[in-house]
Order: sequence, then C-alpha cells, then structure tokens
Amino acid sequence: MAVQNKLTKQVSVFLENKSGRLLDVCQTIGQARINIRALCIADTSDFGILRLIVDEPDRALATLQQQGFSVGETSVLAVQVPDQPGGLSGVLENLRQHEINVEYMYAFVTPVQGRAVVVFRGGDDQLEPVVEALDAAGVVVMPAQDVYKI
Repeated sequence: MAVQNKLTKQVSVFLENKSGRLLDVCQTIGQARINIRALCIADTSDFGILRLIVDEPDRALATLQQQGFSVGETSVLAVQVPDQPGGLSGVLENLRQHEINVEYMYAFVTPVQGRAVVVFRGGDDQLEPVVEALDAAGVVVMPAQDVYKI
C-alpha cells in the first residue's frame, strides 16, 4: 500500500483560551454531522490547539473555516499498538532506533480486540521514512480510510 494512503489528516483548530470555545467547535462540526474519532488539546495561558481526527476531515476543515475558526491540516500517523504492558514502548523503541523524534501523540479506543491506536506526529515533516521504518518493523500503520471509519 502506498505511503500516502497511510497519512491520516488531522484538523488543528487554534482557540482563544476562554470559556465556550471548545463547545463552539464541537457544536459546529456536530451540526454538520461530522463525527469526532479522537482529539487532544494543548494549551497555553492565551490560546489552545485542538487537534481532531474526524470521519470527514476535508469537510470539517471547510466547515470550520466558513464559521471563522483558524484551522489547519496536518498529516499524522495512526499505528496499532498491542494493548498490553510495554506495547507502546516497543513502537517507540523502533522510532528511536531510526532516530525519529515524536513531536506529540495521543491515543483513542478502537473496536479491534487486543489493539490500541496511537496517533503521533514526528519525523520533521517527512513521514514517509517513518512509515517505511514502522512497516519494516512489523508495526501496523493504519490506512487513513480505516482510521476515519473507527
């Protein structure tokens, strides 16, 4: 499978750090019938970055832009990790061996028995070598379409 098919689109929303802004985003995409698959929030005292994996990333991006939100799109990887003690450390060890730095990561629940899914960004914007290294190590990098359907 082509590396490009394994790059999952993440929608990033820049929010003022004030009450109700997260609700505004969730209501906007909910009214557009876009389903959130995973999210994480990083914040400072002035603003936050809401990172979303949704079932329709292109439509989410357009919908949020139309409503005046400051948004961007980033490619991330979603990898299956054994749902057992040390499962994530095995994946991270492989990344370290290839000198790949993880910028951030977050996880979400999947119906696949015995597997967790971890979303991460790393590799200095060059995700193709990261995918190839993980594939070679037997780590399952999920195709984007599978991630959107979870």
